[in-house]
Amino acid sequence: MSEAVEQVSTVLDGMGAPRALAPRLLAALGPTAATDLTADPWLLLRLPQVTVEQTDFCARRALGERAHPDDPRRTAALTEHALRTAAARGHTAVEEKRLASLVGRLGVNAPAQALEAAVAGGAVAVFESTDDSDDDFDFAEGGVPDLPDPDRFYALTDLGHAEQRLGEQLVRLISANDPIMDSATAAETVDAACGKGGFTVSEHTRAALVTVALRPVTVLWHGPGDTAETARALACLAAIADESQVGITVVAPTAQAAAAVAADLAEVGQGDPGTRVLSLAGAVREGPLTSGLVVLCESMAVGVTRAAALASLCSDGAHLVLLADPRQAPSATPGRVAEDIVRSRTAHTAEIASPEEDAAPGPIAALALAVSEGEVPHVDAPGREVVRVPAASAEEAAHRVVQLVTDSIPRALGVPAEEVRVVAAREDGPAGARALNVACKERLNPGPGALGGFDPGDAVLLVAEGPGFGPGDTGVLRGPVEGGVEVELTGGAKVTVTDPAALRPGWALTVAAAHGGRWPAVVGVFPPGVPVSRPQVYTVLTRAVRHVSLVDATDGALETGVRETTAPERVTRLVRVLREG
Repeated sequence: MSEAVEQVSTVLDGMGAPRALAPRLLAALGPTAATDLTADPWLLLRLPQVTVEQTDFCARRALGERAHPDDPRRTAALTEHALRTAAARGHTAVEEKRLASLVGRLGVNAPAQALEAAVAGGAVAVFESTDDSDDDFDFAEGGVPDLPDPDRFYALTDLGHAEQRLGEQLVRLISANDPIMDSATAAETVDAACGKGGFTVSEHTRAALVTVALRPVTVLWHGPGDTAETARALACLAAIADESQVGITVVAPTAQAAAAVAADLAEVGQGDPGTRVLSLAGAVREGPLTSGLVVLCESMAVGVTRAAALASLCSDGAHLVLLADPRQAPSATPGRVAEDIVRSRTAHTAEIASPEEDAAPGPIAALALAVSEGEVPHVDAPGREVVRVPAASAEEAAHRVVQLVTDSIPRALGVPAEEVRVVAAREDGPAGARALNVACKERLNPGPGALGGFDPGDAVLLVAEGPGFGPGDTGVLRGPVEGGVEVELTGGAKVTVTDPAALRPGWALTVAAAHGGRWPAVVGVFPPGVPVSRPQVYTVLTRAVRHVSLVDATDGALETGVRETTAPERVTRLVRVLREG
């Protein structure tokens, strides 16, 4: 045990808290964790698994009579806790009156002072905005009306400033407004690229590509059956970048997604070195992007923090394109970037759509489209592209999942087990990602777990940022190296992971962790008692390229959730930042 962990453990002993929390507190609070926690026991609330009641108990043990309900340290911690809870639900900020109400419900007698204490402590930031309506001024009564009082929003400091930075970086790009080439030349270049590649694109797609050439920031919507058309569109954008000599960089949320996009481009004859496809973590590691055209694929999976990092990398005058499927679940991290850019009306929107002759979707896309409309019908799948697997219990569902991954899919479809990913609707429980990872390891790569619970050959998920990798990246643990372990990411890049807390087993992922990735075969599992939503099921389906098995133990709740439950609204500030920029 490191000296720093031991110091935090000693502080925890004194307040009656489990020593097992020490490594997580050290990661959350940094190297001064022991000193900070001694001065402020309510910092325990930085850990999501610690409750307010538990923290108050520990504070009383540590401070005795000095632990008072109105202590500014406590009220600031409760304010921050309310914002962290909101962020876990996807919100980037909370309006002042709403936050005061939430803090009051936590037992704070003076919410306004609590908010002030949180801002003074530095963990919370306040932002003001006067953009509260889509309506234009009404001049009918004569004169210009007074500006309304600004709305005040509170956010976790890092998150709030990331959203502010994203808006400012997008405004920087939008303000340049220099076309890459004129519309006629862009259309001719698209036609030439189609002729060279031996393919065609729809008129919708052709118009969308001209928009990209003309406009500095564009959101390109697409659907579940548009993978091939999207690849053709990327090939045409590469031709536009080459003809105009600005260069192109294609970015995906994860290394796995980047490998899938590179494979798509290779299918249309554009897998050449001139079209760079990077993971978002890889792009950040490289530093500023010199390309005049930057495309972010699977952008629905990217929250404001990582989107801000990408926008900051774009050079002045670069054109930024966000490829997005609006039917997907929102990002696992706070924000709704692509949707907010569209809602702000400060950028341009276009649509990729397959040619009419290719309009009939495949079985996976057909089911996904039906789900997006609230139905879960039977679809014809002559190549066993879609299989529904009923189960009577969570235990039976888990058994079916392991059978599919280790035997049925490799044997019947020729997809190796390492190219199959389980996407679970929950983390815990007999059919949750945690239990399924244990079961898959026992069958696919048994071992003693000598490397911090892992063995060479284990499928792993990365859940933190590091040199060359980011949250959501998947790969295979290869073995120990100096300072940590080596992980080979999907696509072949090898990275060194020094912090064991950055690794999770990766055979089975939650929907949130899988968002942004694509695999040849996916096994989606929905156990009993888990809330099901339409975007959640849609996102599971669209992670699969060749095959999807849906293991359903919900006794009808899957159909009900798809029919009745859509994505909850998120409170964000990006629209306001863009409009005020």
